[in-house]
Amino acid sequence: METFNSSQIIENSINMLPQLVSGLFTKIVVAVIIILIGLVVGKILGKVVKNLLHSIEFNSIMKKATGIKISLEEGISFFVSYFIYFLFIVMALNQLGLTTVVLHMISGAILIIIIISIFLSIKDFMPNMFSGIFIHKKKFINVGDTIKVDNTEGKVIHINLVETKIETKRGDIIYLPNSLLTRNKVVKIRKRKSNYE
Repeated sequence: METFNSSQIIENSINMLPQLVSGLFTKIVVAVIIILIGLVVGKILGKVVKNLLHSIEFNSIMKKATGIKISLEEGISFFVSYFIYFLFIVMALNQLGLTTVVLHMISGAILIIIIISIFLSIKDFMPNMFSGIFIHKKKFINVGDTIKVDNTEGKVIHINLVETKIETKRGDIIYLPNSLLTRNKVVKIRKRKSNYE
């Protein structure tokens, strides 16, 4: 049975230290290079996707299909860029041997961000949607009516599920959330004219 004294263990550890440091340094350099390549590839692919969607007039197609003006070209290109960044960061972490721990942390953070964003978007959307349904069913406000809510007075020019668009006497367009109309006192100044008058 061999016996090792402490001086031999320390000496062996010191002898192995340059190999460990050089291996770790190499892994860090490769990980940094992977991240830099990912930044370049992500930026280029994001611009390519944005230009491609712009050339087929994707925003116009979506506006015609949904009736809502949304800048999806920028959103999709933004998503593509950050997805590429994420993939290259995962590859860099894999190079360092930290993939599983960091991936669990990243996926947990992403899940929390998604839950918070859904909650914040629903927080305002749901009351406005229910108020919009109530306004459509009760028909107490119609297009063409002149109304006053708080200090805002104008003619109703459009009502949808989320908001009501009114035009003031000065020609300003104001968007009022439907929940504001059902919570506050609404004064009809002039009813719209029917076809029979």
